[in-house]
Amino acid sequence: MADETPPRRLSRDMRSALIAGVKKATASPSGLLGGILGAGRKKAPGFEDLPGFEAIRLQQSLAGKIGIPVPFYRLHEARAGTETVVEGRPAVNFTSYDYLGLNGHPRIVAAVAEAAAQWGTSVSASRLTSGERSVHRELEGELASLYGAEDALLFVSGHATNVTTIGTMMGEGDLVIHDSLSHNSIVVGAQLSGAHRVNFPHNDIEALDRLLGQLRGQFRHCLIVTEGLFSMDGDGPDLARLVEVKNSHSAWLMVDEAHSLGVLGKTGRGLFEHAGVDPREVDIWMGTLSKTLVSCGGYIAGPRALIDFLKYRAPGMVYSVGIPATATVASLTALDLMLSEPERVALLQANGGYFLNKARAAGLDVGDSWGLAVTPVILGDSLQTVMLSERLLERGYATVPVLPPGVPEKAARIRFFISSGHTQAQIDGVIDTLVGERAQLSRSGVTLASIAKNTILQRLQALEEDE
Repeated sequence: MADETPPRRLSRDMRSALIAGVKKATASPSGLLGGILGAGRKKAPGFEDLPGFEAIRLQQSLAGKIGIPVPFYRLHEARAGTETVVEGRPAVNFTSYDYLGLNGHPRIVAAVAEAAAQWGTSVSASRLTSGERSVHRELEGELASLYGAEDALLFVSGHATNVTTIGTMMGEGDLVIHDSLSHNSIVVGAQLSGAHRVNFPHNDIEALDRLLGQLRGQFRHCLIVTEGLFSMDGDGPDLARLVEVKNSHSAWLMVDEAHSLGVLGKTGRGLFEHAGVDPREVDIWMGTLSKTLVSCGGYIAGPRALIDFLKYRAPGMVYSVGIPATATVASLTALDLMLSEPERVALLQANGGYFLNKARAAGLDVGDSWGLAVTPVILGDSLQTVMLSERLLERGYATVPVLPPGVPEKAARIRFFISSGHTQAQIDGVIDTLVGERAQLSRSGVTLASIAKNTILQRLQALEEDE
């Protein structure tokens, strides 16, 4: 027989309390309802937990405390060249890689417009499938001819060119040995490959020779990687000696020409022309299209067997969209202008030498720069470097500070990128301004160490007051 006892009714207060509890549980994932629905699930960590995030926030906070903006990702409101507008302020530009002043050249603009009308703005697929266009092959032919190579291959990204080339051709049982100041893309490519990776002291070819004497016999293939012109220091290697070392150890030699094409050599052909070495002595030439060639992308020039291998095996080629025809034509036209107007290269080299000599005469530390397109002014203290760069911008000169870990500790610097378009008056102006502002900063005594010390003392004082 069923129990006919009427159900017990909740009092008004109990009902109100229950409704409030349910609402609270529903509103919070950590409440009762959230616990039931999320049983067995852990809350996803925030992106603030990513390694390095706290360091970024600390740098931004430090900039705020001393009253200067973060000096990176600043908005430029003009075409990249010798002059710019940074967040509304006109400035002479020493941050651009437009070494030969070709960005916006009328011939290039016209060629790009014609290419856009014919091909559109994208090839819309990987070249392996349906992205191949005649202009790709034309530029690759010109680049191969430049280096006396059998063939060349274009990639849609300069960074990815190194990563996917080194990462694909090298593997377990191989050795990649590179200059200690090599670009991140070289390091990442070596890491991705799974090969044993070693670096040798910057531009120390004798140390490289000794390391290869110790290691070479343990590995199947060996790849030596260096740069034609180092973007942080403005110097480069002894190519003739490198060729000797790679031949004596049965190794491949790869040279990254990102900053040396259009800069080194009488006609801008790069490190081999500068050094008087047959370019065919180097196994792999790598370069980018984004600097002298005023476009975007990268290339490899070398033996046809290597190019064929990369065409079908390199993920950055096989699984990535082909470079747009417009970008390809821009570089093709820029390369022709570089070769047909060598006076641009001569003017760039004269400007670079003028900057270097004036900076040295002013007592500035320019390291071992060759005085061509890239010259650093090494200041040491990171805070003073940032503050000095900001003061230069206030005075009409756009520069970018380079801080650790991009460079070694106590080697913070401002890099100056010189082009054929800079005038001696602009170079005089920025160096004179830098020297004057630096002297004022030095007298102020403001350094990263002093700020850190004051911050620690303030923290200790606050703790004492709390007690």
